[in-house]
Amino acid sequence: MQRTFAFADELGGVDGVDGVDGVDGVEGGSRPAAQPATSPPMIDPAEPAARAEERETLSAALEAQLLRELRSCFTTENWRHFGERLRSPVIALSDAATRLGCWIRARRTIELSRALVCEQPWPEVIGVLLHEMAHQYVDEVLGIRDETAHGESFRRVCAERGIDLRAAGAPVPAAGEVEIDRTLDRIRKLLALAGSPNLHEAEIAMRRAHELMLRHNIDAAGALGERSFEVRHLGDPQRRMTRVHADIVMLLSDYFFVKVIRIPVYLPLAGKRGFVHEISGTRANVEMAGHVYAFLLATAERLWSENRGDARVRSGRDRLAYQSGVVRGFCEKLGGERAELRGTGLVWVGDAGLDEFFRARHPRIVSRSRSVHMGGAHAAGREAGRSIVLHRPIEQGPSGRSPRRLGS
Repeated sequence: MQRTFAFADELGGVDGVDGVDGVDGVEGGSRPAAQPATSPPMIDPAEPAARAEERETLSAALEAQLLRELRSCFTTENWRHFGERLRSPVIALSDAATRLGCWIRARRTIELSRALVCEQPWPEVIGVLLHEMAHQYVDEVLGIRDETAHGESFRRVCAERGIDLRAAGAPVPAAGEVEIDRTLDRIRKLLALAGSPNLHEAEIAMRRAHELMLRHNIDAAGALGERSFEVRHLGDPQRRMTRVHADIVMLLSDYFFVKVIRIPVYLPLAGKRGFVHEISGTRANVEMAGHVYAFLLATAERLWSENRGDARVRSGRDRLAYQSGVVRGFCEKLGGERAELRGTGLVWVGDAGLDEFFRARHPRIVSRSRSVHMGGAHAAGREAGRSIVLHRPIEQGPSGRSPRRLGS
């Protein structure tokens, strides 16, 4: 059996499935009076003073390695998003406690906060880097210096390249943009009912939730007006990704209205690289996909533990094959439900707005394929997976901390 996965172009450095006080940007140099001495920095407005003493520090060797990695990332993102039109600047780390990044014109330097690179996920670091590169592009390539730092030209450059001008790395809708409507409340309630011990009631509730999710997204994708999308990152970059993780994110892409790609990350305190999955979509869909990801990982592990005695499972080496089968079986179940819903006129044709958002963030992607061996353990897992009833989604709002915002 062949499954197809999308991988970002190797030349772009991404291997994926289809990762205040002062002003940020321009400092010094000649400029019109309307242009501030520095453009507004990416800031951390609530940094406790005590945290400066608690931060983990980099050794000289690790810091040198980190700066090499950042220069490499600059080269990659310059190629991917700016057509190699940016001249390489100096990249330096700063001990500033109130800003995450800054493009300094007079010294042709991009400064990044040492606290940012040591404490925050790598996608946020790259988000800050891209933000400063956008300032550099407006300043040096477009030569525009008679606008405010986050003026029309800067906003256009960011929008065309999928760079978020408000959040540190992970785009999120602005406060107040997202409201969970009655339909999404009904979906949550139905999925809570899907946890019923009565299997018949649980199955009905899950099917009804599936129908409402499909109908809601078809209506939303076809509605007029601007829509907001965000991203979230799944997985532990310090652990190896398995075929089970890959199968789950493919299922999310197929049935839960998100786009998925695997992105590389760097771990500055360890001096190592890893990978995470990035999912893109509306806030409601990203939250649901995050729940399904965790739910299926836990369910696949539980079913493996419960069914080790199945005659088709030969040894512990069959664990990944069995769990991959579990995910495949659940995928087949969702596929059957989706086929029934097509008979009622509900046909998902995609979301052009999300596609545009995703292409702007990841402009260079190629596709590859891999083969999946379907032996006895995989078949046993598929059988178990067809009985899964998705239930108990997470509550409204991300489970983690709030993403950091930019200064205005």
